[in-house]
Amino acid sequence: MDDLLLRRVRVGLRGQLADVRVSDGLVAAIEEPGTGSGFAARVLDGHGGTLLPGLVDAHAHLVQWAGFRRRIALDAARSAAGAVELLMERLLATPGRPGELVVGAGFRDGLWPDRPHKDLLERALPGRAVALFSADLHTLWLSPAALRLIGRDHPSGVLLENDCMSATAALPSAPVEVEDRWVAEALAAAAARGVTRVVDYEYADTVADWTRRAGEQPPPIRVSCVIARYLLDRTIERGHRTGDVLETGNGLLTVGPFKLFVDGSLNTRTAYCHDPYPGSGDAGLLELPPEELVPLLRRAAAHGLSPAVHAIGDRANTIALDAFAEVGCGGRIEHAQLLRPEDVPRFAALGLVASVQPAHQPDDRDVADRHWPGRTARAYPYRALLESGARLEIGSDAPVAPLDPWDGIAAAVGRTDDDRPPWHPEQAIPLAEALAAASGGRRAVAVGEVADLVLAAADPSGLSPAELRGLPVSATIVGGKPVYLA
Repeated sequence: MDDLLLRRVRVGLRGQLADVRVSDGLVAAIEEPGTGSGFAARVLDGHGGTLLPGLVDAHAHLVQWAGFRRRIALDAARSAAGAVELLMERLLATPGRPGELVVGAGFRDGLWPDRPHKDLLERALPGRAVALFSADLHTLWLSPAALRLIGRDHPSGVLLENDCMSATAALPSAPVEVEDRWVAEALAAAAARGVTRVVDYEYADTVADWTRRAGEQPPPIRVSCVIARYLLDRTIERGHRTGDVLETGNGLLTVGPFKLFVDGSLNTRTAYCHDPYPGSGDAGLLELPPEELVPLLRRAAAHGLSPAVHAIGDRANTIALDAFAEVGCGGRIEHAQLLRPEDVPRFAALGLVASVQPAHQPDDRDVADRHWPGRTARAYPYRALLESGARLEIGSDAPVAPLDPWDGIAAAVGRTDDDRPPWHPEQAIPLAEALAAASGGRRAVAVGEVADLVLAAADPSGLSPAELRGLPVSATIVGGKPVYLA
């Protein structure tokens, strides 16, 4: 018997005190406190906390996030030289093993006064293999020794987009058993923040990787395994369709959407735009032109695979929307960071999910002001999308932002993460809408629904963005079973 009784919880925002009974993985009853009858195998006292639908990170890269938690943080660097200084400070404090690859992550060079270059790394760490990842994962800065390590030569050592992705795959990684342990630790940390499901966009055979991990130990939360472009044929041969439950993992593993890239990123200035970037004459990088995108969407949809299309620049979003309209299938657009006004209502009209990462907005506001001048009123346009009828889903894109949905919720509501005024506050959305977008669309705890739940220690209503980011989680429940207790 797996019955669970949650006593003295407030159900929903500003909710009334109630007892909530869970049975066979479903919410079975919501009752007046102390009036219920019947046995429960487990009883949890909620102490007046607020019970909400379980949180969902709709876009994360779990292996990269697990590794990022152990990398040298470079997010405070304000120049290429400053990034090297941060690197040296950390290595002086913790030298590491001789010959070990030095890995740093989180730099944002879109506002730097100088340029990253392999020679900077060589002067600081002669002969040492160094790999530094940008915060958006679209740039990889390598030292000469690191380039030799993967059998490459490059004039600057700064690799973008496809070169970045392929070089990342070629770098040495931790042994599989170590990597799997890191991922398990990252999932446990996510559960501690109320996450009940993660959509894993790792550029790998996520179905095979999660089947292996679950064979050793089922994950504590649900994982949706995204299909990378290069695995389309193999996925079709396997007979997998989006939403299928995989045999291993106690029902917690499912097949996710099919991922495609139309463009790059803002910080790398490869987001594909209708207008050129100031001073460059360059409008970004088109990764997948319509004549290639449309057949891929059509083939995926024909085999039950729902497309998830990465589009950041406004022209990339136009191309993605046009392709979905031509094929006539549903799906998702990942990021949707810059949109033409006439494209906003097309999300709802085409039945597409706008999969957004609100935590990127406060991180990127200065870069957007510089590289998208005169256009930022339509950047990260969450309220406009919501008012047009679009369905929003919130993710982190971890490790680009921390795998913590409260960070994204706070950014969606407050449009800032520091003491500066909100950036384009007209695009902020109400807390109830942000919570729904961060819960896979669920708006309430209701009888008969799957008991994926989060118990917040306090009611989120009326909290400031800073308070939302720090809101304690008392319990996380997946399929009726507690997977985290404070």
